[in-house]
Amino acid sequence: MSFNVAIDGPAGAGKSTIAKALAKELQFVYVDTGAMYRALAYFFLSRKADISNEEEIGEFVKEATVEIAYEDGKQQVLLNGENVTSHLREEEVGNAASRTSAYPAVRAHLLKLQQDLATTQDVIMDGRDIGTCVLPKAQLKIFLTASVETRAKRRYDELLAKGEQADLSEIAAGIQERDERDMNREIAPLKQAEDAVLVDSSYMSIDEVVNTIRNLVMERRA
Repeated sequence: MSFNVAIDGPAGAGKSTIAKALAKELQFVYVDTGAMYRALAYFFLSRKADISNEEEIGEFVKEATVEIAYEDGKQQVLLNGENVTSHLREEEVGNAASRTSAYPAVRAHLLKLQQDLATTQDVIMDGRDIGTCVLPKAQLKIFLTASVETRAKRRYDELLAKGEQADLSEIAAGIQERDERDMNREIAPLKQAEDAVLVDSSYMSIDEVVNTIRNLVMERRA
């Protein structure tokens, strides 16, 4: 029987970084659901779709196929056969993903792929509603969070490291707005599953968070 780890939490909490490190250490398959939603958002933007028009997005999503592939051990996201991984961290794409991922047609489009992966392989999956909706029977659920200030500073430093200009206060405001939108959407809102373990990474290093969750995996698998 496959073992599933669901990691949920708000934007910028470090879900992807932690999930990737854990997957490599435990030899699990890492599934970045946020990247899959971002790929669809990139598709909508490239097609100049009106992301505020749910009906229009519902039609456009039928034309998109999102697949997960691995190259040198790193996850790649394919959109209609094209590798779009390099576009997925763009701010415009992230904001569009936050909006369009609330639409039922968009969620349904990706749900089956995510669940099929989890039934056949040991996976670590991160997102906003993995423990509550996508993998409600996951053997371990984590709700990974951090303060808005911490998350904004991480994103700020990330952009500066890439040589891009950034405004810390604008980033913080954007994170706060995204949190509100993700937590209050009607479909699959961001929330901690009742049986999830809360991990606040505000004052923890990456290694400390990885070790904490790895120990929980080992306890559940014993």
